[in-house]
Amino acid sequence: MAKDERPDSELLLQSIRRTEAKTGGRLKIFFGYAAGVGKTYAMLEAARQARDCGVDVVAGYIEPHTRPETMALLEGLELLPVKTIPYKGIELKEFDLDAALKRKPQLILVDELAHTNAEGCRHVKRYQDVQELLRAGINVYTTVNVQHLESLNDKVASITGVSVAERVPDSVFDSADQVELVDLEPADLLERLQEGKIYRKQQADQALEHFFTEKNLASLREIALRRGYRGLYTQGQDNNVGACLFYLHYGFHIGGLDTEVYRGTRQEGKADILFYLDA
Repeated sequence: MAKDERPDSELLLQSIRRTEAKTGGRLKIFFGYAAGVGKTYAMLEAARQARDCGVDVVAGYIEPHTRPETMALLEGLELLPVKTIPYKGIELKEFDLDAALKRKPQLILVDELAHTNAEGCRHVKRYQDVQELLRAGINVYTTVNVQHLESLNDKVASITGVSVAERVPDSVFDSADQVELVDLEPADLLERLQEGKIYRKQQADQALEHFFTEKNLASLREIALRRGYRGLYTQGQDNNVGACLFYLHYGFHIGGLDTEVYRGTRQEGKADILFYLDA
């Protein structure tokens, strides 16, 4: 009888855990096509769900919003104090990377991935702060819009007539363990803008005349949908060996291990294996 060369299930799962332990933190990007689609809101909702499952969550930096429904989601979350940097007679508020590394939560929220840090910060760009957090083994949730991706910047500028200076290398975006596309119909986004839920009135009026036209938003949405689709994602419980081997057999690869999902439940001690099938 031929020797069964399928990997022993327990050895397979041990290998997965060893691999996961070596890869550092995991990055999840909440991706949108314009300001106001709900990226920060979706990120905060996901963070609250993680906290309710027992994950140690800290809000490292959340961009100040005029939207009370968004800021209300910060209630009950630990908020890291910002770093203040004097600049031309004013104080700029920045993400405090050193404080985050010292606190070292399981999951940290860092809004606005494309942001350029003020002079005096360790890194020029916020995405570099995020990379350091990941190397330290901290999981990160962050947000970014399509126009900030390096490879799409010129394309977006040709559509909108607006060139964006703050950019994120595609390699950073593509290195994310998970990208969640936060979508909204352009008509609904324009309604939010007109109701003052995105910008104050003067800024909103300017946006309606330039960037926020229905034609522009429809084009940006299509670009984001195309760029945001990266394949299929599923998960299997680590003791469901049959399902895990099934996914591997059909071309899925292992992208991570969620050891916190069952904390505080009757299935505590189990984990979910995250499987991805590239497009």
